[in-house]
Amino acid sequence: MKKIGFIGAYDKIDMIIYIAKILTAVGKKSLVIDATYMGKARYTVPTINPIQKYITEFEEIDVAVGIYSMAELQQYLVNSGVNNLEYDYIFIDTDNSTGVNNFDLCSSDINYFVTSLGKYSLKKGLEALKGLQNPINLTKVYFTQDSIKEEDDYLNFLSSQYNIIWREQRIYFPIENGDLSVIYENQRVEKIKFKKLSVQFKDGLEYIVGEILGDVNENQIRKIIKNI
Repeated sequence: MKKIGFIGAYDKIDMIIYIAKILTAVGKKSLVIDATYMGKARYTVPTINPIQKYITEFEEIDVAVGIYSMAELQQYLVNSGVNNLEYDYIFIDTDNSTGVNNFDLCSSDINYFVTSLGKYSLKKGLEALKGLQNPINLTKVYFTQDSIKEEDDYLNFLSSQYNIIWREQRIYFPIENGDLSVIYENQRVEKIKFKKLSVQFKDGLEYIVGEILGDVNENQIRKIIKNI
């Protein structure tokens, strides 16, 4: 089982679910945990019984809501009659230091810092990394129309007081009304469809999935995305 962290104040739950959806096409079982303060998955991922704490299945992906630590997750599964974590991947979406610590994201296989270039998103996202005793390796994921070196330098400046090791790679998703319209439509019809997403958005998904899987070539991933 691999643990993947997605950290930051930017709204990223749909992107994470889309990544998990691609992984289902290669037979990987994933659990997405929404451990953010807002808990958007409670409102956007369909479920029959939305109690305070639950795991629901959506598009062959398990999505957890109201679970805020690995210990809580394990106890929930035991109470449900499951004695081990039968997942290939667990994705943790968090925007706060409690989530980073409770899921021990410093020990994750991969961590992503997801942000726009807005000052609130940058500063609020970094607050989740405050007070870390151990260094954390992070890949920057920017939701922005343009990639500007000065903006990347600004994030490096803001994060200089944190125990962060930035990886060299940077991943860009465009902020396009077309992509947002597709995401909102998917939410309304309670389906995941990639057909109308921009090429750049799909390229970002492809890159992250390729990094997570490691041993699957990009042509295969591209074909999977095309068929969803």
